[in-house]
Amino acid sequence: MVEIKTPEQIAKMREAGLVVAAIHAATREAAVPGATTKDLDEVARKVIAEHGAKSNFLGYGGFPATICTSVNEVVVHGIPDEKTVLKDGDVISIDAGAIIDGWHGDAAFTAFVGSGHAPELIELSRVTEESMWAGLAAVKKGNRLVDISRAIESYIRRQPRPPKGKYGIIEEYGGHGIGSEMHMDPHLLNYVDKRRLLGRHNPKLVPGFCLAIEPMVSLGTPRTEVLEDDWTVITTDGTWSSHWEHSVALTEAGPIVLTSPDCGKAKLAEYGVTTAPDPLG
Repeated sequence: MVEIKTPEQIAKMREAGLVVAAIHAATREAAVPGATTKDLDEVARKVIAEHGAKSNFLGYGGFPATICTSVNEVVVHGIPDEKTVLKDGDVISIDAGAIIDGWHGDAAFTAFVGSGHAPELIELSRVTEESMWAGLAAVKKGNRLVDISRAIESYIRRQPRPPKGKYGIIEEYGGHGIGSEMHMDPHLLNYVDKRRLLGRHNPKLVPGFCLAIEPMVSLGTPRTEVLEDDWTVITTDGTWSSHWEHSVALTEAGPIVLTSPDCGKAKLAEYGVTTAPDPLG
């Protein structure tokens, strides 16, 4: 069952989304050479407390931190610690969430630590981020879930291959419904699986539908493995990856990117999509 939200509930999710945006801004600034991933987690904890919100990551399934910090070949769910010191040239994906009055926000971004990054890493992040926006632009009344998957995959497949390797769309993880819980039905693939075109796997998008759209792409394999901590997900071939995510709500007036400061207005305009007004005014 897909949870359909009222306008009032979407407004609460927008509040949570703005807390997530604040976490992103603060952790992006703090992701510098010499900082530990534990330092970034402390920054996120402070932002959540300042906004009177709660963490939806801390304690989730036993997860021990406020954010996920995934460095280089780590795709998702990296656990912040004092041993992981960021170095010049690293790439880090930070996944963060927040709860306001029981309603969730969830988003992720990829950042470059220091300078001197290879052009293919910069392009990997750009391709991953833009595929997310292509997916967000497909959140329209009358579309189905697979239209989002198709938009993400099609954007990635249209891009020139990197000088070495290829773009691997991670298969084991994807987007999800969000609302009164962080992870809800439906599961959203970042590619088209013809076996999931019918029934509950491919619902029609209607006002009140809320999703977290999050492509994860590597410079090689789409396959992953989980380390002994039961959380950290790495690529099986050691290639580096990128992860971008936004939470979005579909309303009668169009989509609202809940975790974007401007509701996604500027980026979605590039796709010919007009966002709905900010429910918080």
